[in-house]
Amino acid sequence: MKKSIFSFIAVMLVIVLLGVTAITGLYLPINTDTGSSSESTEEQEYKTIIPSVFDSENGIRRGLDLVGGSSITYEAELPEDYDESRLSADMDSAVEILRYRLTSEGYTEAQVSKQGDNRITVEIPQIKNPEEAVQVLGQTAQMTFADADGKEWMTGADIKSASYQYGSVSQSALPGYYVVLNFTKDGAKKFAEATEAISQRTDEMNVMYIILDGQVISYPMVKEKLTDDSCTIQGSFTEQEASQLANLIGSGALPFSLKQVELRAVGPQLGADALSSSVKAAIIGVALVAIFMIIVYRLPGFVSVIALGFYIVIETLILSLFKVNLSLPGIAGIILSIGMAVDANVVIFERIKEEVRDGKTVKSAIDSGFKRAFTAILDSNVTTLIASGVLFFFGSGTIVGFATTLGLGVIISMFTALTVTHFLLNRMVDFKIRNPKAYGA
Repeated sequence: MKKSIFSFIAVMLVIVLLGVTAITGLYLPINTDTGSSSESTEEQEYKTIIPSVFDSENGIRRGLDLVGGSSITYEAELPEDYDESRLSADMDSAVEILRYRLTSEGYTEAQVSKQGDNRITVEIPQIKNPEEAVQVLGQTAQMTFADADGKEWMTGADIKSASYQYGSVSQSALPGYYVVLNFTKDGAKKFAEATEAISQRTDEMNVMYIILDGQVISYPMVKEKLTDDSCTIQGSFTEQEASQLANLIGSGALPFSLKQVELRAVGPQLGADALSSSVKAAIIGVALVAIFMIIVYRLPGFVSVIALGFYIVIETLILSLFKVNLSLPGIAGIILSIGMAVDANVVIFERIKEEVRDGKTVKSAIDSGFKRAFTAILDSNVTTLIASGVLFFFGSGTIVGFATTLGLGVIISMFTALTVTHFLLNRMVDFKIRNPKAYGA
């Protein structure tokens, strides 16, 4: 009995401490002077390990529809000898590299779109200073081709064009998507030298790394010296993957530069009070759900409310720790996953009620109810995860934010329903609360 009381109190303390951490953030002192261990706390530097959810800079990032941001318009400066038939494909490459850089910086809610034939508009949430937004995007893409030792053999300037195609690259190969690179005259010579050196390596590192802005975007195998002015990159590509790789490689060899023609701050698209209204709606919804669960399921309903609080705290901590960009669709994903968390508890509690009515003791009814409900809960959550995964990998902008919060919420809700709720119900039994009426039977 005493152990059950202590374990129950420990769980409640953990939930409270996690909640306080989510609100205030977790800061650890860093003593930069190893020779002065007696340095006062006030003189030490502090590092944010878990930022507060209310910290707009280090915590959960808010989308453009909630807090506004910066808008940048670029215009392509075409050289006199430029082949304008390539403009559409080159602009697609430019859009891809801008989106790639924003995603790598964590701005998944940023919007990148073509305007007309030769302009691109970029909208970045949270950054109110347009000049700071320009720094995030940086300058012209830096692309290199290197071997396993880090030796650079070529740059993006040696690539004339990059495109993707569908078909068979040889008579024995199955048809599929692949990327075609066309080299300049000097690029073809450098490529021949590089493939000769890499193919003759004896350490099984016969790989050419294609690096964009310091990140490896592809690493094809090199089996022999290639002397043509073009080559193919093969793999199990989908059409989208092949198109993205071709655009990224092509962006390193853009024949024009992008000039900033407009910089401006953007206000919240849905009003300054959109976030507060959404949060109020979420609080009202959670409160109504809590009341319903307690009235219908009594003690298990009360336990599910505690588990729901644990779920909300854990999700806010994770969203803050990974600096997720939160837009209104993302908030919708959170609220929807809260509903799914309660749905799992409903399935479990109905199974427990059935077992109690069949004459089983409360203890055995709880264990049997969780076992019987597990399959249904797992199936429903897996199908939702599949849907959120499709939205995440094939969507863009706010759709990705919705898929992220929904998928994360489903995983956490399943964990809390099957572990926290189960643990707390067993503690209720240990507290001698074994009247079937208390469990809704």
